[in-house]
Amino acid sequence: MTDDMPRAQEPPDVRDPALAGDVAASLRDVPDFPEAGVLFKDFTPLLLDVPLRDRVVRDVVDRHAGAVEAVLGIEARGFILGAAIAQELGVGFIPVRKQGKLPAATHAVSYSLEYGTATVEIHTDAVRPGQRVLVVDDVLATGGTAAAAVELVRRCGGEVVAVEVVLELGFLAGRTRLDGTKVHALLTT
Repeated sequence: MTDDMPRAQEPPDVRDPALAGDVAASLRDVPDFPEAGVLFKDFTPLLLDVPLRDRVVRDVVDRHAGAVEAVLGIEARGFILGAAIAQELGVGFIPVRKQGKLPAATHAVSYSLEYGTATVEIHTDAVRPGQRVLVVDDVLATGGTAAAAVELVRRCGGEVVAVEVVLELGFLAGRTRLDGTKVHALLTT
């Protein structure tokens, strides 16, 4: 491409300007869950609102159509949106589960989160070498779970295109654990 030729512009990250506000209004705060001192952002009211849920799915699909070969959803709420996004993109869905929940050979990564530690796993044959994978979850908090999922894709030989979340808790700086990985949050608090 020469300097005088027009350049293709990146599509904007938000195609529905009211979407972030509508999502924020749908989330429910649950104090002291799963333990004292944690303010849990409950995602389930968004799931009950079919038009809003569809707008969220469409937002992600529009951003990644043609760019991914599989969608990985992180247990458990990442399964819900991830499966819907994979369906709309016409690609496969890969579950990342808590330790001990997958029946075949797995890769495992342990990590810390804001209120403890955890281990997640992926089947060793879930991602083909070189396969372009979109990672989906509901919330990016400390970044431990998302970073573990990214590591699992890489252990399988795949390429992480991006991490997509509905809500990023910016004050926890989880994005810093995903250095070098494109991250998109529909809403950041």
